[in-house]
Amino acid sequence: MLRCIPTCRALYTCNVMSLPCRSQAIHSSAALARRDDRKTILQSVPAKDEGVEGEKTVSIEGLQYYGILTPVLETHSMLFNGVKYNELAIAHIKTSQNNTIINVTDYTGKTIYAIGSCGTEGFKNARKGTNIAAQATGLGIGTKVLKKGVKDVRIKIKGLGPGRMASIKGLQMSGLEIVSITDVTPVPDNGVRPRKQRKL
Repeated sequence: MLRCIPTCRALYTCNVMSLPCRSQAIHSSAALARRDDRKTILQSVPAKDEGVEGEKTVSIEGLQYYGILTPVLETHSMLFNGVKYNELAIAHIKTSQNNTIINVTDYTGKTIYAIGSCGTEGFKNARKGTNIAAQATGLGIGTKVLKKGVKDVRIKIKGLGPGRMASIKGLQMSGLEIVSITDVTPVPDNGVRPRKQRKL
């Protein structure tokens, strides 16, 4: 019995039985097969959700600046609802691409009024890095702090994640009075050598 052995991608017929035979692509090495497999896997991965990337602009209504836009020397001795600026509670917000952590302490940093992150609010995996999760975290922490009697806070925010503005909005929505917002993101002068570029 004769066999049909095709060597290129075409439709062949055998002489004896006249049955159609289909040829397959022949890889000369396993590396080519792995490259093609990787391409198909990357094509099947869904695109990033728009909520993960962050938000472009957010309007924060109700923030009271008490007539001062930039701090001056007299700011530290000013009273806000009967409390000195130096002695106001501080809300430390750390935002990254994957999570947002909010920690509200007294002015010394020793007494913690409330602490929480997007994970403690019930968000998991990639949803922890969204602005919606950060806003929910700010809202939850703000209500806990209000129950402890704190009404006015200063905000110190660190990081460049998508939850920067959303976490402040959540604290403001909970009823806290935000007196000042300070960005304490560490910025290197030159810093260390960056990592090599990732190969895809």
